Amino acid sequence: MIRECDPIVMEEVTDPAELAEARAQREQFDRNSAWLQTHASEVYSKHRGKCICIAGEELFVADTAREAVAQATAAHPDDKGRFVHYIPKQKLPRIYAHPRRVVRV
Repeated sequence: MIRECDPIVMEEVTDPAELAEARAQREQFDRNSAWLQTHASEVYSKHRGKCICIAGEELFVADTAREAVAQATAAHPDDKGRFVHYIPKQKLPRIYAHPRRVVRV
């Protein structure tokens, strides 16, 4: 079965305001990601089976991603660089790969 995909469109963004907003969002995301890296062992060991959201370099934990994001947004409405992640219940080895179809040549 061959699946048709929408064409990929690339555009160059040159609007200074839009670029500044994107930079600010990335900086917030990087700070939140760095916070998680610093506290990962504690966060992962305490919150298995939960969704987490980091905003304002603060942890929010809930049963669903929607709930975690809602908590984070209420506490830090200006943080657009939220980091959302699900922590699996069990610590298992995981393989991350992109599934591909093999085509006969």
